[in-house]
Amino acid sequence: MPEMILLETEEKMENAISALQREFSKVRTGRANPKLLESVQVEYYGALTPITQVGSIGVPEPTQLIVKPFDKTIVKAVEKAILAANIGVTPQNEGHQIRIVLPALTTDRRKQLVKEIHKLGEVFKVEIRNDRRDGNDAIKKLEKASEISEDDSKGYQEDIQELTVQYSKKVDELIKAKEDDILSI
Repeated sequence: MPEMILLETEEKMENAISALQREFSKVRTGRANPKLLESVQVEYYGALTPITQVGSIGVPEPTQLIVKPFDKTIVKAVEKAILAANIGVTPQNEGHQIRIVLPALTTDRRKQLVKEIHKLGEVFKVEIRNDRRDGNDAIKKLEKASEISEDDSKGYQEDIQELTVQYSKKVDELIKAKEDDILSI
């Protein structure tokens, strides 16, 4: 039973790392990344549809994205959705596709992005610490119910603390890598 608690705690922490990586992929660096448009929803036949389901997104150059809708009649709707998403880019309608030229990041904008990723990293560190607390609480319940000894309880709590330290270091490594990516010109 305590082993299951350890596994569940580790799985929750791993999920937090995966979620952080997804969030970081949305943060713009100096290069074009199709994931920048993942959150864009296009009105298509009266329903909001993810942009990836109504067209393909390509990267012809390091600072450009091309959105080619499968249905040429919705080019205007795609353009409108990109503008409405407020992601800091201006789409250019070319009739059959949308071109997005990403402006170069200024030094101030790079510093602002670094602050944002540090805040985001801290949010996920708090999530990992909450997972630690939940795991420790579950272990303490087993100890109170006399299902495990006090020594075993301490040992499992130490294991959970080791997981917490390990995953907090992973968050720090992800923050550092993304920071280096943003600050490199």
